[in-house]
Amino acid sequence: MVDTAPGFPGLPKELGMAVLHRALRKGGDLAELFVEERRSLSLRLEDRKVEDVVSGVDRGSSVRVVRGPSTYFGYVDAVDELSLQGLASRLSSGGDGRPGEAAPLVEGERGTGQSVEQKPDGVEVSTKSALLRLVDETCRGLSPEVRQVAAVYAESVQRIWVVNSRGVFATDERTRVMIAVTVMAQRDGVIQTGRETLAHYGGYELLTEQAVCDVARKAADKAVVMLSAVPAPAGRMPVILANGFGGVLFHEACGHGLEADYILKKTSVWEGKLGQAVAGGHVSAYDDGVGAGLWGSAGCDDEGTPCERTVVISEGVLTNYLSDLLRAEKLGLPLTGNGRRQDYRHLPYPRMTNTYFGPGSATCEEIIADTPRALYAKSLSGGEVNPATGDFVFGVAEGYMVENGQVGVPVRGATLVGSGLEVLMSIDVIANDLDIKAGMCGKEGQMVPVGSGQPTLRIRELTIGGTSL
Repeated sequence: MVDTAPGFPGLPKELGMAVLHRALRKGGDLAELFVEERRSLSLRLEDRKVEDVVSGVDRGSSVRVVRGPSTYFGYVDAVDELSLQGLASRLSSGGDGRPGEAAPLVEGERGTGQSVEQKPDGVEVSTKSALLRLVDETCRGLSPEVRQVAAVYAESVQRIWVVNSRGVFATDERTRVMIAVTVMAQRDGVIQTGRETLAHYGGYELLTEQAVCDVARKAADKAVVMLSAVPAPAGRMPVILANGFGGVLFHEACGHGLEADYILKKTSVWEGKLGQAVAGGHVSAYDDGVGAGLWGSAGCDDEGTPCERTVVISEGVLTNYLSDLLRAEKLGLPLTGNGRRQDYRHLPYPRMTNTYFGPGSATCEEIIADTPRALYAKSLSGGEVNPATGDFVFGVAEGYMVENGQVGVPVRGATLVGSGLEVLMSIDVIANDLDIKAGMCGKEGQMVPVGSGQPTLRIRELTIGGTSL
């Protein structure tokens, strides 16, 4: 699809205020208008060919009206005054009270300024295609056992405007670029897959040839190395979680339970635990919506609240939940800038941004050398988590046995079984090599960009599901 649409000039305050008044004309406790424009491009390489080049512009608006315990929501694929006023009128029709009040709009401060050195839409598509071909050549050049390479390039520039009847008027522009690589290797009928992603909240400057080659080699190397993997043992043993991808475990097993909608519904294992010790004093954890370049960062959330770096665990003590506007009010919590939505077609919910454990003072090498025997989980794959209990099962995509303080043979078929509470209390040492990876998080049928990470850390003991007889 060729983009021929002119850019949206922005939402005037006067129009925003008029829409709020129309939405509240028959009563309401809160009215909100969310306007979005998103320009995107994606390319896919498969079987050594670049195809599926898709570009376009998506514009639209939504209105939310809250009356007591009820929320009325609707959206239109338009940003003009007639459409916005019509939507507000339809949503106001359910009220029968006196007109609600809307405070004068005050433009808010952004939580952080985004650095974009090279705008992605200023780079030729042929240059982006060449990067994907470089990925393919790099992966195949690593080993003749590499049989398939798939790579995706994607970019987006999202602009939002948020106004509400509490006087909020916020704008934000979010540029993101990424390359994702999937490699399949085969030997003697055994097939293994390696995946890596290079992504950030910023411009095309991230995608240097060196950086792209590095991510391609990591994906290919993972697939080839795992061809030599032996069946993983089962039982209770220490687990060393590598930096970066290991953070998925904290995101899933702990982070979702800290989101305030689960707290409000009392379906989280973390409900009622603020101020309690949930880990050792050497453990701190954060949800960081303003980290420079981090995939889940933004200037403000999708309710107009400035993003921030929220300490959720401080020296072992649970200190904060992650809130949006409605749940913060009902629970008496501070706003943390975590009201997020996939796009204008969806309601906001409390969602993580970039979650990670803080670094310690050890090195990865010291942790491994100090461990007689353990499973070294270098990256995790899919899994299942119950937020009400924190119980989880995660697959290990790339794992190794540690024997006598040294990394040994790769193992396949390992799973990690436990609970978020158990993991936090069992972390006994943390390294100083914090790394944060990019991904997409699903909840309530919505996908949003998030970062998940950690330094290398050791869990004293965890149940390993294996395939070794």
